[in-house]
Amino acid sequence: MDAVQIGISSVALIVILIYFGLYIPVALGFVSFLGVLIMKGNITLPINLLSLAVADTISHSVFATIPLFSLMGLLVSKSGLGKDVYEVANFFFYKVRGGLGIATVAANAIFAAITGSSIASASVFTKVSVPEMRRFNYTAMFSVGVVAGSSVLGMLIPPSAMLIIYSIVAEQSVGDMFIAGIVPGIILTIAYCILIVLMSYVAPKFIGGTGVEIPEEEWESFTFLGVTKKIFPILVLIMVVLGGIYSGIVTAVEAGAAGSIVALIIALIKRSIDWRGLWEVLMDTGHITASILFLIISASMYSRMLGVAGLPTLFGEWLVGQEMTVALLMTMVVVMFVLLGTVIDTASMILIVVPLFLPVLDELDLSMVWFGIIAVISAEIGLLTPPLGISVFVIKSTLDDKSITLFEIFAGAFPFAVTMLLVVILLIAFPELSTYLVDNNPTTEFLEYLGILTPEQ
Repeated sequence: MDAVQIGISSVALIVILIYFGLYIPVALGFVSFLGVLIMKGNITLPINLLSLAVADTISHSVFATIPLFSLMGLLVSKSGLGKDVYEVANFFFYKVRGGLGIATVAANAIFAAITGSSIASASVFTKVSVPEMRRFNYTAMFSVGVVAGSSVLGMLIPPSAMLIIYSIVAEQSVGDMFIAGIVPGIILTIAYCILIVLMSYVAPKFIGGTGVEIPEEEWESFTFLGVTKKIFPILVLIMVVLGGIYSGIVTAVEAGAAGSIVALIIALIKRSIDWRGLWEVLMDTGHITASILFLIISASMYSRMLGVAGLPTLFGEWLVGQEMTVALLMTMVVVMFVLLGTVIDTASMILIVVPLFLPVLDELDLSMVWFGIIAVISAEIGLLTPPLGISVFVIKSTLDDKSITLFEIFAGAFPFAVTMLLVVILLIAFPELSTYLVDNNPTTEFLEYLGILTPEQ
């Protein structure tokens, strides 16, 4: 076999190994090592490849965002801010048809802006919102479906771990990717809310939730002062992290560190964390960071192996030679992500698929930032689709109600997965929805006008 055949075979072998249950980073690393060994016939080269993957990949300062934002997200979850966000959203939306579902979407969107993790959102709101929706006669299928669907907002609305990973793979600015995620995140949130309202009229039996009023005494604490007390810590955290990044005052790494400190202060003020809890948070941060970095190292080996085989260049030349339209190319990308999403987690898809398309993106002069948003949302659809559906399995494992089946969660999440696909089509048709804020950052322009920042900053 020549190098190209080995490269193509390696992609198929990785998918097969993953289907048989091999840990994804192990599959990537093993196949990459074996591929270089077969192509070059010298064991020294794959060993050097591993050394370079470790040294060049995780030594970059941008990787510090991974433990910092993971730590911030875990501290936020520990402090109970997810419950506060949901209660405030519920207060504003419960009288609307499907109001608790809209409240869950709104709360998830806000929670995503301070955690950046779909898994954290899924676990928190399974505990917080599902029991409330069930209490007010919402169907089990809708209750778990809306949590599963809205949990994916954590992967898109900054600060997002997936946007960080894409930034590393595509060598893009983390800050630019965060800014690019704002408008698509808002669009997806609004689309979910519209979907819920439409379903409440078209398929009321699917949603339920009629004929129940929340007692007056439950809202006694929701005075202006009560709502401010619940929402103020969240606003402070969002302003410190996202405000700092968008204004250009701090880098993404510095914003992660500042956010972690603020989240810890909030948890201490709320007395929701002790020394044991802090130790657990630090241990969990270490586990999350290690697993993500192991995956990135293995994916870096895989990318380098494909480079040795010449597959990305050949694939890019083939795509260019087909004279594909941008619409057809992006259709291929979305279909590939959706199919891989049935067996592979989001981060792995980003790390495996994106390097294949980078040459053709350069050739066609397409925006890497725009492509990143499309890639992340397309990969997120896999969080809601069987058989993998990570968010679905997180919800199932977190549920106190064991009578709710996996089928019900997948079925409840299906309308939200379809809505995500429609949003992807919209973003492909109108790239400026993803790139406008990056090209025209109003916060930076305002600070330059005031003289706080210079254009060079």
